[in-house]
Amino acid sequence: MCLFCIEPQNQTRYSEFLLLGLSDDPEMQPLLFKLFLSMYLVIILGNLLIILAVISDSHLHTPMYFFLWNLSLADISFSTTTVPKMLVNLQTSSQSITYAGCLTQVSFYSLFGCLDCLLLAVMAYDRLMAICQPLHYLVIMNPSSGLLVLLSFFFSFLDSQLHFLMVSQLTFCEDVEIPHFFCDPSQLISLACSDTSTNNTLTYFVGAIFGGVPLSGILFSYYKIVSSILRVPSSGSKYKAFSTCGSHLSVVCLFYGTGIGVYLSSAVSSSLRKEAVASVMCTVVTPMLNPFIYSLRNRDIKRALWRMIRRIV
Repeated sequence: MCLFCIEPQNQTRYSEFLLLGLSDDPEMQPLLFKLFLSMYLVIILGNLLIILAVISDSHLHTPMYFFLWNLSLADISFSTTTVPKMLVNLQTSSQSITYAGCLTQVSFYSLFGCLDCLLLAVMAYDRLMAICQPLHYLVIMNPSSGLLVLLSFFFSFLDSQLHFLMVSQLTFCEDVEIPHFFCDPSQLISLACSDTSTNNTLTYFVGAIFGGVPLSGILFSYYKIVSSILRVPSSGSKYKAFSTCGSHLSVVCLFYGTGIGVYLSSAVSSSLRKEAVASVMCTVVTPMLNPFIYSLRNRDIKRALWRMIRRIV
C-alpha cells in the first residue's frame, strides 16, 4: 500500500490546520497575491522553456542537458507544492489547509527539495567527468545518466516517506496555527504536544544524510575539477573549462546559500514569521532564477531558445 494512503495511528482530532502566511495585514494580501502569482508564472514559463529547448534541440541531447531539464522539472514541482495553496489562501482570505493536504505538502516538499539537492550533486559529477575524463565522458555518462536520475528520485522518495511517517505520528492538543505559508515539517514537530525528541533527532540525521552527503559530493567534485584545471598550461583552456561550470556553480551557491540562510534565520531569530519570509528564497526565488542563470550564461541554451522561438513565430 502506498505510504501516502496510510492512516496515521495518532491522527489529530482536528480536520484542518491554519497557515498564518507571511502577513496578517489584510491590505497586504492583494499585493502578496499579485507578487507571488507573477513569480510563480515566471517559474513555470522559465523552466518550461528550458525543458522544451533541451527536448526539441538535438544538439542538446547530452547528459549535461538531460540533467538540466530534470532539474527544471524538479523546480517546477517544488514550487507547485507550496505556492498554489498560498495563492488560494491569499485570494480567498482563508488560512485553512486540511490535515491530508498538510501531509501531502510535507511529502512532496521533502521529495522535490531532496531531488534538487541530489540532481545538483549529479550535475557536479557530470562536470567532473567532462573536465577530468573528456575522452571517456560520453562512454561513462551516456549509459549512466538515466540511472543516476532514477537513483536520485528513489532516494528523494525515501526521504519524503521518512518525513511523512514522522509527521503522521504526531499528536496535537489544540488548534494548530502554523506561522508559515506551507506545512513545514520542522514547524509541525515544534507544534506537536507529543514527545518529539525522537523526531528531532531523526530530522537532523535525515537532513545530514540527504543534504550533507550531496553537498560533500559537490565540494569534492569541484576540488578535483579545480585541481585538474590548474594543471592546464594554457590560460584560454583554463577559462573555457571554468566557463562550463559557471552556471552550475552559480545555481549551487544560490540553492545552498538560501538554504543556509533559512537555517540561520531560524536559529538566530525568535520570529517565526521572519523564518517564513526567508523560506520564500528557497521555495520561490531560487526556482525562478535558475532558468535565467542557465539561459544567460549558456550559449547553447540561448541558441536553442532562439531556434525554438523562430520556429514558433
